[in-house]
Amino acid sequence: MYVFKLLFPILLIIILLLPQYSSLSSSSSSYSSEAIEVLIRKLDTQKSSSSVQESAAKSVLQRLLPSHFSSFQFNVVSKDVCGGRSCFWITNYKNSSKSSPEITIKGTAAVEITSGLHWYLKYWCGAHVSWDKTGGAQIASIPKPGSLPLVNDEGVMVQRSVPWNYYQNVVTSSYSYIWWDWERWEKEIDWMALQGINLPLAFNAQEAIWQKVFMNFNISKKDLDDFFGGPAFLAWARMGNLHAWGGPLSQNWFDQQLVLQKQILSRMIELGMTPVLPSFSGNVPAALKERFPSANITRLGDWNTVNGDPRWCCTFLLDPSDPLFIKLGKAFLEQQMKEYGDVTDIYNCDTFNENSPPTNDPTYISSLGSAVYRAMSSADKDAVWLMQGWLFYSDSSFWQPPQMKALLHSVPFGKMIVLDLFADVTPIWKSSSQFYGTPYVWCMLHNFGGNIEMYGILDAVASGPVDARVSEKSTMVGVGMCMEGIEQNPVVYELMSEMAFRSDRVQLGEWLKTYSFRRYGKAVNPVNVAWEILHRTIYNCTDGIADHNIDFIVKFPDWDPSWNMNSDISKQNQTRKLIVQHTRNRRFFFHETSSQALPQSHLWYPTWDVIDALSLFLDAKNDLNGSLTYRYDLVDLTRQVLSKLANQVYLDAVIAFQDKDAKALSSHSQTFLQLVEDIDNLLAADDNFLLGTWLESAKKLALNSNELRQYEWNARTQVTMWYDTTDSVQSKLHDYANKFWSGLLRDYYLPRASMYFNYLSKSLRENKQFKLEEWNREWIAFSNKWQASNNIYPVKAHGDAFAISSELFKKYFG
Repeated sequence: MYVFKLLFPILLIIILLLPQYSSLSSSSSSYSSEAIEVLIRKLDTQKSSSSVQESAAKSVLQRLLPSHFSSFQFNVVSKDVCGGRSCFWITNYKNSSKSSPEITIKGTAAVEITSGLHWYLKYWCGAHVSWDKTGGAQIASIPKPGSLPLVNDEGVMVQRSVPWNYYQNVVTSSYSYIWWDWERWEKEIDWMALQGINLPLAFNAQEAIWQKVFMNFNISKKDLDDFFGGPAFLAWARMGNLHAWGGPLSQNWFDQQLVLQKQILSRMIELGMTPVLPSFSGNVPAALKERFPSANITRLGDWNTVNGDPRWCCTFLLDPSDPLFIKLGKAFLEQQMKEYGDVTDIYNCDTFNENSPPTNDPTYISSLGSAVYRAMSSADKDAVWLMQGWLFYSDSSFWQPPQMKALLHSVPFGKMIVLDLFADVTPIWKSSSQFYGTPYVWCMLHNFGGNIEMYGILDAVASGPVDARVSEKSTMVGVGMCMEGIEQNPVVYELMSEMAFRSDRVQLGEWLKTYSFRRYGKAVNPVNVAWEILHRTIYNCTDGIADHNIDFIVKFPDWDPSWNMNSDISKQNQTRKLIVQHTRNRRFFFHETSSQALPQSHLWYPTWDVIDALSLFLDAKNDLNGSLTYRYDLVDLTRQVLSKLANQVYLDAVIAFQDKDAKALSSHSQTFLQLVEDIDNLLAADDNFLLGTWLESAKKLALNSNELRQYEWNARTQVTMWYDTTDSVQSKLHDYANKFWSGLLRDYYLPRASMYFNYLSKSLRENKQFKLEEWNREWIAFSNKWQASNNIYPVKAHGDAFAISSELFKKYFG
């Protein structure tokens, strides 16, 4: 009756392998385990009533699948029904008739019910839900009301394998959410609910809270203008990395964000989630030192400015041992409670994020940690400190075992939870004896800067959380997704979300077959084979390198290639020139890894294999031409292949320059520029890859002309130069948040590359050294002008993405 029945044997195997909850206390430190159990019981008392949660879950269903609103019955049940744990339970509705529901989903909270709804739609109806900007939902495979598939007679109960499914990074709010209104936030919270996220970070509006708090400490609005960053840079101002950059914030901003945060928190609580709110980390405005001259306030060192410009460099930190720290920290939490109510006991604080303590003395570090926690607990006696564990990776030379123990043990056991932020690549729990007994969340970081790059480590995601949870003396209490930016690589995030409900490793071969079916709404053999290839290539990065997209189109190398023009390296590189040839009937040939003397992009897989996967995707065009999820994946894969080709073409241009081959330089540089234009045309044909969407969302929040200019400048600057420059020295963070967006390629990356190649050609013509400083001056001036401009970019796609992808494949590989 439905194509989905073809996959029923596979799904039956998956269903039989559904998770069985394992007791946390059986393997965790007894002290921290007992404390966590107490915390969970306390948080359960803060949840909304059953009727409110059931209504919230029904509203999610209404927004996702209005045609089936009456097909499901939702009930919140006690944890006793689930053996004392969180779970969802899918059963057939008794006495079903045409006018009655067909499926009953029970859960210990609304978020468990929505998780069960998603599980049912995925594994019984072949549906798929991803972010709108990654293709959206595929719900065409869901049978009509009255024909929904039945589950077995006993029903299917799925318990969480760990208590929490955490979501967000402290910088996601700037890289992805900063321009969102309530309409977009509502969609995101629905997505979170369907994925089973029950511990989300809620970081909006903290500047509005601080404004009210600092007023009581004699700090004026003008003083705060120098403290808060602009909208697109708030995350780093909050962490004390910078101040004032992109600011100041208007009163409209404070007021808008406070209203929005209340909507966000209200919806999270209705759905039975536990929001994580911010707390005081010690970062204070400069004026506080003037108002309280005896307070122990020090100025921190430089964070990524080009020359230590005091206008945004070197923020001020109030020592946690100072009595004023406790007063401020308590006042901040009390003001939050006044605005939002008693909605959580879990608070984030990252005092030492990329800022090391002044000394490595364990006693001092312990006193700092204790003071940070006292500031929380003085306002909330049940407070739990949630800390990102990034510092243990990024500054591992400082955070040796004595220093780690001192910080982690500075609070009572069970009162701190650590996010093992980069566990998908470098798990700290393994090298720290499970964080020395401290509860932690196994997290996948995955993305930096909101870059668009097909990348992942599916095998680590499918096994890492399970291995950590069942390890000896495990203190793991959750899984989490801590990407810096969202709306990319949907396969990675769907798998990671499922790990909150799985007790065994996922068999990825079968899982990817069902994923492909659900994502596109039908089984298409070429696409299944393509996903097998993608699994072992793009989604199998095992080199341990943090994948920050440094493809040369979006992060153009800033260097002088003429320094070794007469060296042996150039001669050796002659064997690596890009050539036209007919091997495998393709025009362009990818070479072996280039010499270390040349700029290095990140390539962790055989490029020809991925080109084969693209060919297979194109073979499925007739079967999947109407699928938005297929279109997104096809465009993204084509972009990936062409971007890696451009890396090679750039190197060939540089080698031609070093060999003083003007003709080859001209040919390769023109090919590179053509690739940028072609990729821009491709991206313009899909709504999900448009610069205009980002810029217009920023401008939409503006209430006057000043805000309009400021917000657009913030939006443009974040994705390009990011931070400060001089006339001849570009930002240290330029292109950190690069994006493959149509409009950005054509109007920013393309002119920049063209300038560079013009300087190379001029150097050869005049037989002079490449003028690096002149090139820097020209492109920095160009960038400054583009950042301040206000030309309009499309928010709707144009062109046939399928046809363009096919044409580009033939052009470069056919």
